[in-house]
Amino acid sequence: MRQLQNIAVGQGDFNLLDHNGKPCSKKDLRGSWVLMYFGFTHCPDICPEELQKLCSVVSLLEKEPTVPPVLPVFITVDPERDNVEAVAKYVSEFHPRLKGMTGTPDQVKAAAQAYRVYYNAGPADEDNDYIVDHTVIYIFAKPRWIVYRLL
Repeated sequence: MRQLQNIAVGQGDFNLLDHNGKPCSKKDLRGSWVLMYFGFTHCPDICPEELQKLCSVVSLLEKEPTVPPVLPVFITVDPERDNVEAVAKYVSEFHPRLKGMTGTPDQVKAAAQAYRVYYNAGPADEDNDYIVDHTVIYIFAKPRWIVYRLL
């Protein structure tokens, strides 16, 4: 635990908009167990598969009466394309409680840095489509945000 605290994974804050367009920061999630994933809505395969896994875990945990509710959270790493409406549509396809988040490029960059998530948009093709390379990580925590798993 001391090593995790020293590298400060998830110790920072964020200021984003949720998929309803409401401001959301880490303090708004305090008191909840959170299972978080960083990805992007135009991802052809990995992000949807990982979000499906994340939501399956949340659904399984919901069946356990002794386990407190876990809030699934998706944070985009592609703020150029993933506006509030795009994120809202995307998260509606996975779990009814999945909270999607986006923001300005600077806000998303700050959130990714706070959670030690790397991302980089690749070159655009002739249709202006591109893939965003990013860290595949789940963060499972009750804020103080100290438990995580890299894949």
